[in-house]
Amino acid sequence: MNLIIWLVVGGLIGWVASMIMRTDAQQGMFLNVVVGIIGSMLGGWFVAPLLGAGTVNQNDFSIRGLAASLIGAVILLAIVNLVRRGRVR
Repeated sequence: MNLIIWLVVGGLIGWVASMIMRTDAQQGMFLNVVVGIIGSMLGGWFVAPLLGAGTVNQNDFSIRGLAASLIGAVILLAIVNLVRRGRVR
């Protein structure tokens, strides 16, 4: 059951992050899920300790946990855009 929750919530977080970073037209559903899950891991390592929360990958579905996962996904997309285009957006 955790795998299904990871895929659904990861897809939603990846989609919202791609809307924030304006890369939604370049990504499909699969990449949104990947960005959401990997972004949640990044958020868990770097952002969650600052917010005092866990992430979706750690079964924390609080507002702070979802925010940490979303910030991690946005950071991931910013890094990918920086490497791919030479600029953040």
